[in-house]
Amino acid sequence: MIWKREVTLDVLNAMGEGNMLGLLDIRFIAIHDDALEATMPVDSRTHQPFGLLHGGASVVLAESLGSVAGYLCTEGERKVVGVEVNANHIRSARSGRVRGVCRALHTGSRHQVWQIDIYDEQDKLCCSSRLTTAVI
Repeated sequence: MIWKREVTLDVLNAMGEGNMLGLLDIRFIAIHDDALEATMPVDSRTHQPFGLLHGGASVVLAESLGSVAGYLCTEGERKVVGVEVNANHIRSARSGRVRGVCRALHTGSRHQVWQIDIYDEQDKLCCSSRLTTAVI
């Protein structure tokens, strides 16, 4: 297991109250030994003008997952902030919920690299994102 902090899904979901995670209804759904998962609705909050999932919303899901996962890999007063994110938008989604799966590529003491893949409800890959974080 890569996590250094003990946490529950209820605690993670409470972290989203009063910020962008709550605004977009991003919900953590699973904590695995080496991965973190969350979902986000594809609706009027996350659509672009043509009725498709907005690429920026996918990036919000990816960066949120990576930042929280990064925090769970630290101890004490350390915090994690994103310093670079990229995303390849592969397939569109129009409705339902997308699911992000976040896995560590590197968890160093000063920086981390996370791979976040986002799937539609048919488990088809919609977006592949990579996030680099700084540990401060």
